[in-house]
Amino acid sequence: MRPILMKGHERPLTFLKYNRDGDLLFSCAKDHTPTVWYADNGDRLGTYRGHNGAVWSCDVSRHSTRLITGSADQTAKLWDVKTGKELFTFRFDAPARSVDLAIGDHLAVITTDSFMGNMPTAQVKRIAEDLQEQTEESALVISGITGRINRAVWGPGNRTIITAGEDATIRIWDSETGKLLKESDKEVGHQKAISSLSKSLDWSHFLTGSLDKSAKLWDARTLTLIKTYVTERPVNAVDISPTLDHVVIGGGQDAMNVTMTDRRAGKFEAKFFHKILEEEIGGVKGHFGPINALAFNPDGRSFSSGGEDGYVRLHHFDPEYFNIKM
Repeated sequence: MRPILMKGHERPLTFLKYNRDGDLLFSCAKDHTPTVWYADNGDRLGTYRGHNGAVWSCDVSRHSTRLITGSADQTAKLWDVKTGKELFTFRFDAPARSVDLAIGDHLAVITTDSFMGNMPTAQVKRIAEDLQEQTEESALVISGITGRINRAVWGPGNRTIITAGEDATIRIWDSETGKLLKESDKEVGHQKAISSLSKSLDWSHFLTGSLDKSAKLWDARTLTLIKTYVTERPVNAVDISPTLDHVVIGGGQDAMNVTMTDRRAGKFEAKFFHKILEEEIGGVKGHFGPINALAFNPDGRSFSSGGEDGYVRLHHFDPEYFNIKM
């Protein structure tokens, strides 16, 4: 499985997202410029210029017409996927971190960091079909969480919003009223900050990665812990295979603790675990720094990783991968 190396970012990667059809891959990095690539051969298609801070995350509409991005420049922006044109800017009084579009693409949940005395929030924005009608108003603001919210995503049927972050707690909120419905159990939950969260294809369960060196699989409705995957390094990125019972987990220590001498010293590999058996299946090495982003292609035949080293590595699985017997 020879990776395709995609060099378009000048700073560490922060997020990767495939479109629904799996033919485009969107990448975000600390260099202000989200980029779109052909997911098959890794050719760069174009960039989205307009942010002037690190871009922390993105999401793309079902029909790949619009892209939404969240940035440290205290804005979230809507873009035309095809032309790269900036369509609308949501302004906040703090950095915007996580963005996630609801089913139907008429709503987005955007998180803001604590900043200059402002507490972190998760805000729901209506996304208008007609840009003339687009406003910056929030339909809902969820607050009262201490510590940064690293991810906020829509739950099954858009009925809930799931948040996770620095305080190591996962919370499920009513997306209409903003009422807190459930919190993860401190005993079975993560013990350190949650860095990442990824939903299954049918939204019935989701996977979280934490600096406590584990990833955990949860039921999206009941918040019951289903499985735990233990690694020997802090986890920065996770994803669930759309076709097989596999999960992929990546991380490594943060840049301050890394020696640049030996590529293996930092153990920078994407590790694959069996989703049900919780056993490690294998790993893919290659990044020269921690892995900050991971994504499976929706067809399950390839995956990509984004690193602190500024590279996106695209891997098409070998036929053997589909016949792994446990």
